[in-house]
Amino acid sequence: MSSDRIKIVWIYPDLLSTYGDQGNTIVLERRAALRGIPTETVSLRSDEPVPADGDIYLLGGGEDRPQILAAHRLRGDGGLARAVQSGAVVFAVCAGYQLLGHEFGGEEGQPVPGLGLLDIRSGRGEQRAVGEIVGDVAAELNVPRITGFENHQGVTQLGPNARPFAKVLHGVGNGGGDGFEGAYSGRVLGTYMHGPALVRNPGLADLLLRWAVGRELQPLDDSWAGRLREERLRAVAG
Repeated sequence: MSSDRIKIVWIYPDLLSTYGDQGNTIVLERRAALRGIPTETVSLRSDEPVPADGDIYLLGGGEDRPQILAAHRLRGDGGLARAVQSGAVVFAVCAGYQLLGHEFGGEEGQPVPGLGLLDIRSGRGEQRAVGEIVGDVAAELNVPRITGFENHQGVTQLGPNARPFAKVLHGVGNGGGDGFEGAYSGRVLGTYMHGPALVRNPGLADLLLRWAVGRELQPLDDSWAGRLREERLRAVAG
């Protein structure tokens, strides 16, 4: 933590904020507050420089042209890359996940340079993946089974320096044929779970907070959120 509070930077909501992505910011703020940890949230427009002193950076989803423009501006700015080098936490969903990699598919499927913060490459698949996704998270992250919603045509391949975030039990995920969903390296984590993924997965929100503060966190009463999670998991199981 860079100071006596967690600084959350919500990157380019004017370009990357579909399906209620702001919910991820709200969940982090709320779960930190319940533990007496103050937060400061910066909502950063795409014409503003990216501060390198944030603790947690959030990137949302978006359509092709806003995604390409966001990648171009973030590459030129360099602030997010400097923050990662300093140990900042990054959590990105869908289009934000793709642009963290070396390249992703543009409007016509042509490769577009990404930020190179994750060792992944994304392109366009033949079919769109839409629906519920469930997966078991990599054991070393100590996060309960994830439940979310995916809506993408991307196919993502992981390189040797990225680890899969979860093993898909239901849904498509990365779509690369290995049955995995998302990727992470260090404190940079991306997922195809669209929208406010942290609402359904408070354990994942706590992982980001643990990384930011560098210690274990006080447990919270998650019985209400737990009931919602169980409802979604039962719906998928049929």
